[in-house]
Amino acid sequence: MAKDKIIFECSNCGYTSPKWLGKCTKCGAWNTFEEVEQATTKPIEQKNKIISTNDTPTLLKDISDLKLERILLNNSELDRVLGGGIMPSSVILFAGDPGIGKSTLLLQTLCELTNKGYKVLYVSGEENKYQIKMRAVRLGVSQDKLLVMSETSMDTIMKTIENVKPDFVAIDSIQTMYRSDHSSAPGSVPQIRECTSELTRYAKSNQCSILLVGHVTKDGVLAGPRVLEHMVDVVLYFEGDKQHEYRLLRAAKNRFGSVNELGVFQMTEMGIETVENPSVALLNNRAANISGSVVFCALQGSRPILVDLQALTTKSYLSMPKRTVNGVDQSRISLLLAVIEKRANKKMFDQDVYVNVAGGLSISDPAADLAIIIAIISSYTNKTLDSSFTAMGEVGLCGEIRPITQAQRRIYECERLGYNKIMLPKVLKNKVKCSENTQLMFADTIAQALAIIF
Repeated sequence: MAKDKIIFECSNCGYTSPKWLGKCTKCGAWNTFEEVEQATTKPIEQKNKIISTNDTPTLLKDISDLKLERILLNNSELDRVLGGGIMPSSVILFAGDPGIGKSTLLLQTLCELTNKGYKVLYVSGEENKYQIKMRAVRLGVSQDKLLVMSETSMDTIMKTIENVKPDFVAIDSIQTMYRSDHSSAPGSVPQIRECTSELTRYAKSNQCSILLVGHVTKDGVLAGPRVLEHMVDVVLYFEGDKQHEYRLLRAAKNRFGSVNELGVFQMTEMGIETVENPSVALLNNRAANISGSVVFCALQGSRPILVDLQALTTKSYLSMPKRTVNGVDQSRISLLLAVIEKRANKKMFDQDVYVNVAGGLSISDPAADLAIIIAIISSYTNKTLDSSFTAMGEVGLCGEIRPITQAQRRIYECERLGYNKIMLPKVLKNKVKCSENTQLMFADTIAQALAIIF
């Protein structure tokens, strides 16, 4: 028998090299080459004939219309992020940090599917059956119809799937699965790629939806080859601070819906529960009559969410003042501080500046610029704002306040929660409307806005 050959493979793109390289010559990533064994013998013949479609080229106009109905869950937040439910024959990847609640959310979702009459198979490569049973008892979910299997061999798993013929299959996690015809270790690039490819082929050929759980690296990206994200239909990132009770679900890829939707969940003793009104939840513990706090209406997909933007400025005794930011892009804060110093004549070069989005939410909406500037100036001058005040507007380098998207929807959300003093860009003055109890304030520049407020 021939001896296996040692090669090095990039964990980012899958490029192989006969020797170790510090930098991948294909994708440019550093320190991504891992040692793998390449068998010199002919690999075991793959059993793809069972799931091969033997499809032939067909004119697009000759293909009959097939209307697939989405499978709705009793989880409004998950349905929202998926685009209205699970599409049949789709492959969905759940990614997130260890301990964030991926397996808990998955188990609750699978039990909900069994309650709707679907046959579901849960394959775990990280826990045995007794541990899954303990978690199900703790969560109080239905245990009557869910099929559970503890296995890591794809050969055994595929045989079981072909015999059981389930409507849904969950793999927890894809990094623990391996195929016997590959000598590399579970979690390596070839193993993840081949296992996912086999599951995807089966899903597309047998009207079976596959739910995969994936780990992320310390940098927050999905572990394994980048091709993994291209192979699946939906990529969901489950994120949040373990010290906070709230969890956020975002779609990084969705072939059947928008990728801008956000799902908000709450971790409780009874599992993960949906947060139907995240604006109220995020503003419940907001401090009153304190400087440096401004409410902002962020747009997450089609959903407006009110968040508390907090800023704190203190005299710095360091040669390089601190700039600590949480929930907002730090380079954006540096830009806004330069605008404040140049256009609002507020000296920030000797100030330590701290900016935080309360509740653990991350914001990339440029409409938050005006609210951040007002919060910083409020803390700098130690002047409090009205408790019903909110501000929205993008700020340019010249200090001008630019228009924002979907301003009317944001105004309605602010009014619904009692925030009836709203600062907006002046260009929207004749384009938006409000109730008679709401006061709209408009400004062209941040100097005008600060003059009106303070």
